[in-house]
Amino acid sequence: MQSESINFDDTATAFAHRSTSELKNSHFVFTSMSKPWMVKTGTVMTNLALKMKLPVKGIIKKTIFNQFCGGESIKDCSNTITLLGDYNVQTILDYSVEGLKNEDGYNDTKEEALRVIDFASTNDHIPFCVLKMSGLGSTDLMTKAQNKEQLSEIEKTKLYNCEQRVNEIIHKASSKGLMVMIDAEESWFQSFIDGVVYRMMAKYNKERPIVYNTYQMYRHDMLDRLSRAQIEAEVNGYYLGAKLVRGAYMEKERERAEEMEYESPIHGTKEAVDKDYDEALKFCMKHIDRMGLCAGTHNEKSSRLLAQLMEEGAIAKMDNRVFFAQLLGMSDNISFKLADLGYNVAKYVPYGPVEKVLPYLFRRAEENTSIAGQSGREYTLVKKELRRRKSAS
Repeated sequence: MQSESINFDDTATAFAHRSTSELKNSHFVFTSMSKPWMVKTGTVMTNLALKMKLPVKGIIKKTIFNQFCGGESIKDCSNTITLLGDYNVQTILDYSVEGLKNEDGYNDTKEEALRVIDFASTNDHIPFCVLKMSGLGSTDLMTKAQNKEQLSEIEKTKLYNCEQRVNEIIHKASSKGLMVMIDAEESWFQSFIDGVVYRMMAKYNKERPIVYNTYQMYRHDMLDRLSRAQIEAEVNGYYLGAKLVRGAYMEKERERAEEMEYESPIHGTKEAVDKDYDEALKFCMKHIDRMGLCAGTHNEKSSRLLAQLMEEGAIAKMDNRVFFAQLLGMSDNISFKLADLGYNVAKYVPYGPVEKVLPYLFRRAEENTSIAGQSGREYTLVKKELRRRKSAS
């Protein structure tokens, strides 16, 4: 099949893994998310109900939690991992709990990451582990370091400990044959994160891409930063690992820039973001002999473009240097179609106790209302499949 003609409207393939009752739940979730007032009201009411110890956990678990999370623990995710694997979709386990912001909390997050690696190393369907550095060290100290402010000896030690946690996790993952993605975060400490990640790449990416940095293409400087990272990797003899995303902190970035009176790092239009994302795909494929690429996108046009670039470059669909990735519960029309055609596809599978992943779930709901047409697109596809099943019965 020519990549240009990939049919992302094929709901039979997209939802073959979902029961009709699960699709009805999805229909309810995306209908709710398409209404911003409902998302805001639901967020306030849920937080209030939990504070008052009202029995709402079951309702949350049956609706939004089941849509976007694999389970409450690593073991709970086993069924989801197996189900996805049956359809040639890989899993990236993502512990979506915001831990305590102290040394004990950071060590707890590290230990959970090590447990994920132990579990992943026994499962053929988990190629990547994922890390968020804000869970492993103080973002306030990262910000100070990025701003070149004076750090006390204690503060320097804490940042050193943060990097050591990252190193310990990557070392173990590497020894088990797994790859590690480091999430992108807010711009005011992202350069600090980049520094740590590139040191890890220099150490672990000598023979192949193991450590991946994340590039948020909604930043107007990101294409240039990606290009410079590739040159740096080539000069220093290691492979660059790149996960491309559009971005996750737009409102926060713009508000802070306005408040602190500096130029916003975010592109002014969605068209500019889309253009840079697709240019980044082209750049990575041009340098794929010295890179690993994971395209984290829910955009059908960008997904088709990457498939086309692979075709033009005679890159096999199952070439381990190229992955497509989407979030669990979203864009199944992209994930399962590409997997059905033989491409490497992975789903981010968040997990954690229901009450502790609520910040993640609320963020997901808010993002769905703000991404132009995302909830509407999901809703339309689910509705189409429900109608198809009804007419076929």
